[in-house]
Amino acid sequence: MDRNDLELYLNNLLQTPRFRDYCPNGLQVQGRRRIEKIATGVTASLAFVEAAIEWGADALFVHHGYFWRNEPAPIVGQKHGRLRALLVNDINLFAYHLPLDSHPELGNNVQLAERLGWIPDGRFGENDMGWLTTLPMPMTLEGLAAQVNNTLGRLPLVIGDDERPIRRIAWCTGAAQGYFDEAVAAGADVYLSGEISESTTHLARESGVAYIAAGHHATERYGVQAVGSHLADQFDIEHLFIDIDNPV
Repeated sequence: MDRNDLELYLNNLLQTPRFRDYCPNGLQVQGRRRIEKIATGVTASLAFVEAAIEWGADALFVHHGYFWRNEPAPIVGQKHGRLRALLVNDINLFAYHLPLDSHPELGNNVQLAERLGWIPDGRFGENDMGWLTTLPMPMTLEGLAAQVNNTLGRLPLVIGDDERPIRRIAWCTGAAQGYFDEAVAAGADVYLSGEISESTTHLARESGVAYIAAGHHATERYGVQAVGSHLADQFDIEHLFIDIDNPV
């Protein structure tokens, strides 16, 4: 597939103009024109780039790319090592941040819900980044945490009463603890995200709404896989998901 055609397709698919983001969405590093093999991963770390090179990738598709707002501009140190690996090997880097979180079919939030058996029935927050579901039958917070652990393979951090009945769930993957106030206002019994801040604990205790920090990396592994599989189905492209472990 032609690189430019792939970028246009992805930009349309993920509706990038809708979002004000912290980084550029789309083709971040230009590589070879013809793309036959695409590797997907959560973050374009050097370990991921090197694993993709070993596999023979022509392009990388990630959620966390480069050139974040307010980061230092000089291409030195870690940034130099990553970019050098891509440029020397003529590999394209595509990165989509908020557009990949939000997509109603391929995004991180809906893909996480699919694995947990949740049927979304509402959205909240800026750009509708937060999601809501109502369970058909209540379950305890302890039971929900166990389900998250079994599904993601990562023990979550839980703030709240283990025996609290849970019916209304709000969630947003990654570092979305800032949406906790809006989840409370939306009537959630529990809010799940990837990370937690010091103030999150106090809000959980004082609002009575439980909080689950299930891991930034762990909650955001599924959108890139869904997009990679979609591209392999639609075009003559080979796809491989490469998971570089991250405990955060």
